[in-house]
Amino acid sequence: MMAIPLVDLQAAHAEVAEEVAVGFKRVLADTAFVGGPEVAAFEREYAAFAGVDHCVGVANGTDALELALRAVGVGPGAEVILPTNTFIATAEAVARAGARPVLVDCDPDSYLIDVDAALAAITAATRAIIPVHLYGQLAPVERLRGGLAGRDIAIVEDAAQCQGATRHGRGAGVEGIAATSFYPGKNLGAYGDAGAVVTADADVATMVRTLGSHGGLEKYVHDVIGVNSRLDGLQAVVLRAKLARLADWNALRRAAAARYDALLESVDVIRPVTLQGNEHVWHIYCLRIPGDGAPARRDRVLARLNASGVGAGIHYPVPVHRTTAFAGLGYPQGAFPQAERIAPELLSLPIYPQITADQQESVVAALTAALAD
Repeated sequence: MMAIPLVDLQAAHAEVAEEVAVGFKRVLADTAFVGGPEVAAFEREYAAFAGVDHCVGVANGTDALELALRAVGVGPGAEVILPTNTFIATAEAVARAGARPVLVDCDPDSYLIDVDAALAAITAATRAIIPVHLYGQLAPVERLRGGLAGRDIAIVEDAAQCQGATRHGRGAGVEGIAATSFYPGKNLGAYGDAGAVVTADADVATMVRTLGSHGGLEKYVHDVIGVNSRLDGLQAVVLRAKLARLADWNALRRAAAARYDALLESVDVIRPVTLQGNEHVWHIYCLRIPGDGAPARRDRVLARLNASGVGAGIHYPVPVHRTTAFAGLGYPQGAFPQAERIAPELLSLPIYPQITADQQESVVAALTAALAD
């Protein structure tokens, strides 16, 4: 079988190559390598696409989350609540801001943050909650917001996987602040690392820009201790070209996900669930291989798929509290039963806008054979 990648970046590049080449020439001619007109234009265009007032481009998604946290006052001595079922960068950003990650379990069906557990974990030290919008759909932020009424606790959305997704018609950051990643494999991916913070709050946007530019907006004026985290002009060219196609690409992802759903209807897997009110953008098509609580069966299926040319993967094999990096938080095995139950069963199938029906049929045929082996 011809190889089917988990993500086909070459196919995406082919659609924008000419436009990107022209844009690169503009940047090179103007020597506008850091910041500049391409970055400013992308920030305006992405803000409009996301339905927010402000967008600040930064160097990567992890920086975006850290700067967003710092911009709303998170720092040493603070606690930030987040789900243990997430990529480690979410917890890293909290630690880099000087705060303590407080982990909670995930919903057993959507694998998104358990809102009730998050609200129950609030202490006097809690300064923010991070709902992670996994796989391409939004967590129920409105439930968090309702539970936080009257409390001085920020909601900082981790929107690294959901460019273009909405919940009840509203996107990430529309009512607060969200951080996103433009890592190459994202729905909106750069040709290297890049990220952004989007927000409705002008003061927060200004603080993010200040923090990401060595703590000041004028040369040699440093109001706070910041970092060097800025979007460059070449990446902005790529992002602008892809942004113009993103709505169509997301629609193609939704069609591909619906096709998988139909093809997998009688296959021994647990298909992904979309929360009511969500418009999913399917950054990842993450299903579960039913097992006995150990990864052995899932890993055998994954190995068989990869050997047959199917670029399947895992998102994510180890909950944050079980990583060596965050073992010091002190959570024992069994602390978060839902996340620990699903982690050994998760499996991601190839999905991207250009995937064909024939390719998806081949993926499901290979998966069916692997499950029967």
